[in-house]
Amino acid sequence: MIKVNKSIKRFSILLTGVILAVILASYTFCNRENKDQVLVQLVTQTLTMAHFSPMDINDAFSEKVFNLYIKHLDFNKRFFTKGDLKGLEVYKTKIDDQIASKSVEFYAVTNELFDKSLVKVQGYYTTILAQPFDLNENESFETDPDKSEFTQNDAALKEAWRKALKYQVVARVSDMMETQNKSKSIAKRKSLSDIDLLGNGNSDLPPVKDLDSENKTKSDTVKKKTIAEMEIEARGKVLKVHNDWFKRLKQTPDVDRFGIFLNAITGIYDPHTQYLPPQDEETFKLSMSGQLQGIGAQLQESDGLTKVVDIVPGSASWLQGDLKKGDFILKVAQEKQEPVDIFDMRIEDVVKLVRGKKGTKVTLTVKKIDKTIKDITITRDIVIIAETYAKSAILEGPNGKVGYIYLPKFYANFDQTETGRSCSEDVAQEIEKLKNEAVNGIILDLRNNGGGSLGDAVKMGGLFINRGPIVQVKTKNGNAKILEDFDPTVQYGGPLIIMVNNFSASASEILAAAMQDYKRAIIMGSPSTFGKGTVQTQMELDDYVSASYQNLKPLGSLLVTIQKFYRINGGATQLKGVTPDIILPDAYSELELGEREQDYCMPWTKINAAIYKPWTGLTNLETVVQKENASLIANADFKVIKEQALQFKKQHNETLVSLNIQKYDKRENEVMTRGIKYETLEKKSNGLKIRTLLVDDQAAKGDTAILARTNNWVKDLGKDLYLKEAVQVVGLINIKK
Repeated sequence: MIKVNKSIKRFSILLTGVILAVILASYTFCNRENKDQVLVQLVTQTLTMAHFSPMDINDAFSEKVFNLYIKHLDFNKRFFTKGDLKGLEVYKTKIDDQIASKSVEFYAVTNELFDKSLVKVQGYYTTILAQPFDLNENESFETDPDKSEFTQNDAALKEAWRKALKYQVVARVSDMMETQNKSKSIAKRKSLSDIDLLGNGNSDLPPVKDLDSENKTKSDTVKKKTIAEMEIEARGKVLKVHNDWFKRLKQTPDVDRFGIFLNAITGIYDPHTQYLPPQDEETFKLSMSGQLQGIGAQLQESDGLTKVVDIVPGSASWLQGDLKKGDFILKVAQEKQEPVDIFDMRIEDVVKLVRGKKGTKVTLTVKKIDKTIKDITITRDIVIIAETYAKSAILEGPNGKVGYIYLPKFYANFDQTETGRSCSEDVAQEIEKLKNEAVNGIILDLRNNGGGSLGDAVKMGGLFINRGPIVQVKTKNGNAKILEDFDPTVQYGGPLIIMVNNFSASASEILAAAMQDYKRAIIMGSPSTFGKGTVQTQMELDDYVSASYQNLKPLGSLLVTIQKFYRINGGATQLKGVTPDIILPDAYSELELGEREQDYCMPWTKINAAIYKPWTGLTNLETVVQKENASLIANADFKVIKEQALQFKKQHNETLVSLNIQKYDKRENEVMTRGIKYETLEKKSNGLKIRTLLVDDQAAKGDTAILARTNNWVKDLGKDLYLKEAVQVVGLINIKK
């Protein structure tokens, strides 16, 4: 996410005040108690005046809002039938008219219909779960709501519920079977490893004999359950989950329900423009502070699921390493307690479950991007601030020493405190330290860097060029403003590699794009970066309500997209992101990720290019890029990663699952077996000799905590196969003498 500079922020605040003053003035004779009507007017008129791409509020607008609202309200198609929707279609082109007449009739009618459906569907699931399922029957269930339609009538809706409930029971029975046969599963994992799938002859698993003897007593003394007994237990758990879920649905505050409707309005502008009800607004603030006291994951509600939208560098999640941006959390378990299913749970309640005291453990059941399910145990901690800063290492390969700088985010000293740090200054210092160790080139790692300070991205670009433009910023009505580096000093002029992946976003994309346009660096990484090229400002609605409207508070806030970024070559980073010069396959390279997977994402557009002079100090970049891309085709490790990516894509697309327990369990075992092969690759050494800088070693002398974290970091770098390729590319680049 981009941090807006102060001048832009002041302008936004001033603009907001003017907008809301105009809007609220029209409510002099309005019923001041009708908060919903006021909020609709506030949101729609503010978007019309402030959003980067305002819309005409007409029939086309109305139809988009209608469709998105129904999708958000019933994303799994489990409450409304086609008959219900036919009754609502009278409003499909009338929402714009109701906004003009200050009416919320469509919301009220839909809300009432949803409440009636809750009662009806509750009767369905309680009746269905009172009877055993035949787990040997051959039938299937579509797990992707986008591939299914709303049911024709109530009878078809009840059948859809039966299959959905059976699927949940089958999944739980399969989990129980795996747990009961755990020792056998571990032995199977070892035997597969012995086949030497990757040809390196290494395994971190203990011998099978030791595992068998260790688990024999436990497995012999514990009574094994039959599948029928497991089915009864699973049905009981599914019933409890749904009872809890429906209790939450019935107790959902009106402000949250109306927030869903308002976000159907904001959502058709772009995925980052969003209304935050008062509770969600507080959660939004906690995501930047309070959650850091627990596991350090920024969470967001997404169609009834809890999505991980960011991992805070230096946090417990970041240090543990398994939880990733884009994962969905399904269950949360406290230490030695049963997991709590969090489906459709309010985000603030999820946060309460996830957060906890330093040193305590929480286990998250997570659905990964490839749709596999994984339990991740994290020991809660506070953020280790030092881990959020830039740091460097020396990578030694066949071509000598290469400097490596890791930058987890574009941080800045926004408050201008004496102890505050900025990433551009820190990276400059790391460059000097690397130059003092006579490195042959530098690798700047921006993988998983979600952005931050725009000003520091511009300054950092200036470290590698004489002077010139770095990025262009455009508002809806103004000409593009060119942000450039005016310092003619070149901090480092040698070979430069910038590493990116699918989750490199905003400021990371700005820097990578600029260095690519200047031909100053070779960009290496996933097929594309994230593709977020927009800026949002947060409008606190309460701040602009006059004294006569105090009874309406709290009103919440609005995130509004006000600007768009463009490369110096004129193309936007929005949607397309940055395409690396050298494509390195990764596990998710075959999946649709990033901005382009969102509903109503803003389009890629182009403006005039800025005037800039390409760098001429590196003479053979195009030759190096061609040679490396060709060599990757024959790389054995990347062939395995490519195979993994294709498997992930296959798993992601195979959404029709069998409800026969034997077939379901067989498929799960096949997924697990394939995963073993890829886990082995993740443990393989890249063959580089890696060490920290001499000056850093001296500074950390005697600090056991820093030394331990540094040793773990260096150990992880030694298993990063992508670094090996980057080091090799550095050795191929020629410098102009």
